[in-house]
Amino acid sequence: MNRQDLELILVSMEGPDAWSQVGGLGTRVSGLATVTAGQGIPTHLVFWGDPALPPREQQGALDCIRWGQAISRRWPSGVYDGEAERVRDWEDHLPGFLVDELIRPALAQGREVVLACEEWQTAGVAIATSDLLHRLGVRSRVTLLWNANNVYGFDRIDWPRLNFVAHLTTVSRFMKQRMWQEGVNPTVIPNGVGGEAFVPSDPEVVQRLRRAVGADLFLLKIGRFDPDKRWPMALEALAALRARGVQARLLLRGQGEGRESVRAVAERLGLSWERIAPPPGLLAEALAETRAPVVEVGQRLPEAELRALYRAADAVLAQSGFEPFGLVGLEVMAQGGVAVTGDTGEDYAIPFVNALVVDSDQPEELTELLEALGEDERLSARLREAGPPTAQRYRWETVAEGFWRRVAQFQRQAK
Repeated sequence: MNRQDLELILVSMEGPDAWSQVGGLGTRVSGLATVTAGQGIPTHLVFWGDPALPPREQQGALDCIRWGQAISRRWPSGVYDGEAERVRDWEDHLPGFLVDELIRPALAQGREVVLACEEWQTAGVAIATSDLLHRLGVRSRVTLLWNANNVYGFDRIDWPRLNFVAHLTTVSRFMKQRMWQEGVNPTVIPNGVGGEAFVPSDPEVVQRLRRAVGADLFLLKIGRFDPDKRWPMALEALAALRARGVQARLLLRGQGEGRESVRAVAERLGLSWERIAPPPGLLAEALAETRAPVVEVGQRLPEAELRALYRAADAVLAQSGFEPFGLVGLEVMAQGGVAVTGDTGEDYAIPFVNALVVDSDQPEELTELLEALGEDERLSARLREAGPPTAQRYRWETVAEGFWRRVAQFQRQAK
């Protein structure tokens, strides 16, 4: 397989626009698309984009196609607003567009086409596109992949048909085993982290944040207010540590529904909660003005500030009960921070070697791990030292190399 003769088409609900990013899917497809385009491979990324931006933008070898801008203007609250209409529109119109506007022109130029679809919303598109290519007599010239990042929508997928028309992939061994329950056996191609995750934090900013928090144990948690993220566990561990005389504080940034129920847990535990919304660059000053054990940041954090927090915190709590991959843990490791993960899709996490891993849903386990971390400086130093090399193995450049080798394997299997 000569990669210079390839053309890649990625289809995903989420994309590079901030408007389009809800979870890790937008980060995934943007990272893969950027790397493949940087390798000189013509790459088309079809996604539901910001309705205020152009329908199509060319960035070097990367062709960003914002599908259905008129629909997005009717559903302006985000990429999953009006999801049912978006999926119907895709299934009705996207296969014809992909074939007529992208695939057939590439084949006419002698290129091999790889079509990679993401998540349940694209399953019908993958099936319909395969059928259309078959009717046109060119199906054998297109390698079709379908990837699962989560189990959302699994009940809506025609698994036998999808498994027949596409090579199925997923992001972790945990997800692979979960998909066995659907009667399929996907290939694991992990997510990656972009080069921006490794940009060193400003040491002065890191120290300023630590001084502002002024705690024996500085904890950080960022994610959706979702039961899978185990927010109550984090708050109960915080309360237990403080009851043992450890001056621990938790800085959090949450998104989505569920905030009030999480805050109710803090109130039940007697943890005061203060919300701050500092301008960019003034987070440390805002933190220094409050002594509340729980501090919520009310707006999106700039990437540079977030990286500094990953480094400054004694532990970043990413201990989800259900996590298909766990991108935050790798981003923390890239900064030399200490990640506390769950034990589902985080294939990269090795307990007490490069991370702390919570094996149960009991707050006592998390409390003991954090207490040990606070008491053992050598443990903290060891985890911080092991983190960056772990994250380096998951850089998008490395993951993309594995992606293309799997594509070559699929192509050999098809012959």
